[in-house]
Amino acid sequence: MRRSKVALPHWLRECIQVTDQEQEPERDENVMAFPKRPIEPAKNDGQSAIDLVYQAAEVVGNLQAHARQTEIRAQTLCRSALEKLRFAESRTEAAEKALNIAESRTASAEARLSAAEIRAKKAETWARELDQALAALEEAIRSKLLGENPSAYVSRRGAAA
Repeated sequence: MRRSKVALPHWLRECIQVTDQEQEPERDENVMAFPKRPIEPAKNDGQSAIDLVYQAAEVVGNLQAHARQTEIRAQTLCRSALEKLRFAESRTEAAEKALNIAESRTASAEARLSAAEIRAKKAETWARELDQALAALEEAIRSKLLGENPSAYVSRRGAAA
């Protein structure tokens, strides 16, 4: 004889009297076999129906409570994620401000460096011009005051080097 199998909620499984002998050894946990024996009329009165209604109401109440808990947890997770997002945004803004300040300082330092390089080139040019003027003055002093020949100075300078 073939048995029908139907998945039943836990609360309903408790209402149906099934012995271990009536259950198949390798059946799915969520599937319950209906018993072969008929249900006694004394157990199938109005009180049983009312008990089943109360049990169903309890299951619905438990489902609603679980749904409320799940919703509260989801709201908490959303609030937490929103706080983390806002914190990350504020850190990003602070990092952008710091980057802008650093870029501004870098640009200012580059401008000062460029100005310093220009001043250094001018100083080098001026130093060369002064060196040339000093050499010309020195040559003029030697030739006019000391009466030395400029070629003798060059030969003495080469000997000293």
